[in-house]
Amino acid sequence: MLEGDIGLEAVTPKEAPAAEAAGAVDGEGAPPGGPGAEAAAMRVNEKYSTLPAEDRSVHIINICAIEDIGYLPSEGTLLNSLSVDPDAECKFGLYFRDGKRKVDYVLVYHHKRASGGRTLARRAQHGDAGLAARSARQDQPLPGKAGPVGAGEPEPPLDYHEDDKRFRREEYEGNLVEAGLELERDEDTKIHGVGFVKIHAPWNVLCREAEFLKLKMPTKKLYHISETRGLLKKINSVLQKITDPIQPKVAEHRPQTTKRLSYPFSREKQHLFDLSDKDSFFDSKTRSTIVYEILKRTTCTKAKYSMGQGEGRKKDSALLNKRRKCDRYGITSLLANGVYSAAYPLHDGDYEGDNVEFNDRKLLYEEWASYGVFYKYQPIDLVRKYFGEKIGLYFAWLGVYTQMLIPASVVGIIVFLYGWATVDDNIPSMEMCDQRHNITMCPLCDKTCSYWKMSSACATARASHLFDNPATVFFSIFMALWAATFMEHWKRKQMRLNYRWDLTGFEEEEEAVKDHPRAEYEARVLEKSLRKESKNKEKRRHLPEEPTNKWRQRVKTAMAGVKLTDKVKLTWRDRFPAYFTNLVSIIFMIAVTFAIVLGVIIYRISTAAALAMNSSPSVRSNIRVTVTATAVIINLVVIILLDEVYGCIARWLTKIEVPKTEKSFEERLIFKAFLLKFVNSYTPIFYVAFFKGRFVGRPGDYVYIFRSFRMEECAPGGCLMELCIQLSIIMLGKQLIQNNLFEIGIPKMKKFIRYLRLKRQSPADHDEHVKKKQRYEVDYTLEPFAGLTPEYMEMIIQFGFVTLFVASFPLAPLFALLNNIIEIRLDAKKFVTELRRPVAVRAKDIGIWYNILRGVGKLAVIINAFVISFTSDFIPRLVYLYMYSETGTMHGFVNHTLSSFNVSDFQNGTAPSDPLDLGYEVQICRYKDYREPPWSEHKYDISKDFWAVLAARLAFVIVFQNLVMFMSDFVDWVIPDIPKDISQQIHKEKVLMVELFMREEQGKQQLLDTWMEKDRKKAEPCNNHSPAPAAPPPPPAGPDFPGGSL
Repeated sequence: MLEGDIGLEAVTPKEAPAAEAAGAVDGEGAPPGGPGAEAAAMRVNEKYSTLPAEDRSVHIINICAIEDIGYLPSEGTLLNSLSVDPDAECKFGLYFRDGKRKVDYVLVYHHKRASGGRTLARRAQHGDAGLAARSARQDQPLPGKAGPVGAGEPEPPLDYHEDDKRFRREEYEGNLVEAGLELERDEDTKIHGVGFVKIHAPWNVLCREAEFLKLKMPTKKLYHISETRGLLKKINSVLQKITDPIQPKVAEHRPQTTKRLSYPFSREKQHLFDLSDKDSFFDSKTRSTIVYEILKRTTCTKAKYSMGQGEGRKKDSALLNKRRKCDRYGITSLLANGVYSAAYPLHDGDYEGDNVEFNDRKLLYEEWASYGVFYKYQPIDLVRKYFGEKIGLYFAWLGVYTQMLIPASVVGIIVFLYGWATVDDNIPSMEMCDQRHNITMCPLCDKTCSYWKMSSACATARASHLFDNPATVFFSIFMALWAATFMEHWKRKQMRLNYRWDLTGFEEEEEAVKDHPRAEYEARVLEKSLRKESKNKEKRRHLPEEPTNKWRQRVKTAMAGVKLTDKVKLTWRDRFPAYFTNLVSIIFMIAVTFAIVLGVIIYRISTAAALAMNSSPSVRSNIRVTVTATAVIINLVVIILLDEVYGCIARWLTKIEVPKTEKSFEERLIFKAFLLKFVNSYTPIFYVAFFKGRFVGRPGDYVYIFRSFRMEECAPGGCLMELCIQLSIIMLGKQLIQNNLFEIGIPKMKKFIRYLRLKRQSPADHDEHVKKKQRYEVDYTLEPFAGLTPEYMEMIIQFGFVTLFVASFPLAPLFALLNNIIEIRLDAKKFVTELRRPVAVRAKDIGIWYNILRGVGKLAVIINAFVISFTSDFIPRLVYLYMYSETGTMHGFVNHTLSSFNVSDFQNGTAPSDPLDLGYEVQICRYKDYREPPWSEHKYDISKDFWAVLAARLAFVIVFQNLVMFMSDFVDWVIPDIPKDISQQIHKEKVLMVELFMREEQGKQQLLDTWMEKDRKKAEPCNNHSPAPAAPPPPPAGPDFPGGSL
């Protein structure tokens, strides 16, 4: 590059504006609009300057022909002359370059550099001379129309899409500056082709937005929290001493005896709040929330892009302008359209290392996100302080759920041990294992299967007693009451957190947020409005024109864009195609799930028939276990794969519905995802519990699938053992593979892929760059936060495993407890170390998930009633014991449940090919059913015993369901939703707030009376000379009386 192309000169702060103007004349391009725009740019420069006025000595490089290295011809370059390491001053990206203003939010974008070599480092900011000139130059045409850049140099090809994104960024960032935010750009990053815009919210913006959002902030007023007295106080003190070793060493977790009175922030009442340290009054969570609210409502709507000359460019420009008129680009739309690639608040700092400055993230890592503290309580208040209320409520709910699993696990273990202790005293299993009974069973499949001895199923019968015993009924009732108690306990815990986190009275703010429309909804509404407007224009075009006032017409045209969407909404007719697509897609997905289950059933039947042909006795004796285990593993793999597919499909189906608000979008997404995943996870279990062995037929008249595959039967001991195997493998497999390995492995794999990609992009100096990355660069390499829906979903599905079929698997709460102990620390580690810091969201409850939990709890009562009555042998045993037993014991029960079949009645081609496999000829074989014997007049018809047992089963379902529902509702009624002490504290806060304002008003009135008395006394000597006393002056403005207003 020639020396004459670059002029380097030092400019003092006083000479900087003149140099900036000179630069514009020399070829940088003066801002459009004349001196006014330039003066505005200079004012912005002075207002948002990075460095103090006395340190603002800079070097400006004027570049005439710089496009060959990727610079815009109208861009200035700012190089700060700093005597110390700038990264140390700004704490490696946590602060602006001045080391004073904190980075509250970061926007990330991709930019293309010329391939001829690495471009010159560019660090600029809103407020510096270069960026101020760029901000004032937003209305200027693209560089392609700026004339020749150098003699004899060809014009480089322009990427119109990239330039369009750049123009949108410029306009959007200019609007952010107008909203009061301060920005600083950094494109000299260690990540190739990625630029960062750091955002800082000054004090006046924080105050304005806090008042607008009605944020409750602590006041100066302290009051004592009411403490328990007497026996309860002693019990609490003893419990605190016992649980002290398992409490986290966090200041926020210690019991508080005093609390600051909170009040929605108001600039007129700043004297109520402790503003001695303004830097810490709004914590980082609140600051990022405020900035995000500004980013959401700030839009860029102007179509400033000019595509150049030519018909093709004009056509592209017209299409682009038409598209841009149909959208308002807030931060969500800009992210969706690729204008920005990411937007996130920064973590407080590093979480590990020797010389790491102490911060909340490091504290969370040590006291919460470490597996070594698995036995401790969670520091929920610190989690809320760092991540916000919504994430804090999720971990609080997960902690309460895990805590409530402890008594359920203990009772489940007792039930299991009871079955283990009484297995040798169980008469039905003893009869099945007794070789003397010599009961010959009918074949399990046609032709290839032979007759078999009931004693060969001895192990299965003994194992089924571990889960199918009288204690199981008690445990089912206990778990129904446990679910109701858990829900009530969570409601009370939630109210305590609402009080502690100052979320009482949050409904108004929640309604305001709920009614805020999504960007996609506004785009659809505007598109509909434009279509409607174009149709109206077409109609008016065919009508005779009427003379109108031109000025009025212009005003109407100008206001059309504002009022276009006022009365236009998306109706059911607009959404009908999306609704129809949703209905068809969901039905199709459910049908796919059923088809897969049917395929697994055919696999089980065909595999059992194939194994029966095996010559090995050991293989044939373990056919049922082999088929069941392999089929369950296939089901598990399919469930895990379909879960991921259904999650993506549910999100797509929700997007095409175009819900109006974020709350509506989230609720619809949750409902679809839960419906599909519920069907996917529980369909195989429902089949084993309620359908397997129910529609088999009888020997000689079996039911066939596709006329080829005979329906499979339950074991002589019932299907409950197989249901237990199915439930345990699917539950444990999902928790181990999907919830733990996927959560650990996938983020690690993604992080490793990003590492390889960055190393491939800049292999030479990669190691050096890794050491010197700024905070915002490190956070950019982390995984973006995808919401809490996956976390809640896996816990709700687990809650279903624990409650829905707990009658068949009493150890389910124990395995859920062990999983959740790991899950809490795993999720904590993911949030602290693997994810970008989420935007804090205020919430006072867990939303729709609570209703889903209640629904699952109610459904669990019904399902467990049917499992006990229809799947287990509990009701047939009771019926036999009290109606048919001659001795009043269970002796003869097995024989009572078996029917007889004459082998001569087999259909042609279905009899065993080797009838002498047992060593003797079989005349009569037995099968499990209540039917008339072959020597009866109505042979093989359903017997009276069947109807007696069926009536008892239905009666049990009705009694069990109503009894348990009544007891659950009784628990809900007995336990109040709001703890008494919390309701008293809330009332006390209201009284204290009223007293505070009354004292303030009284003080103002007394001060005003004093001033009026002084003015009256001063005016008395002048009464003889003046006809009327002068009006008292208004009270002076001050910290206690802002503006002098009452």
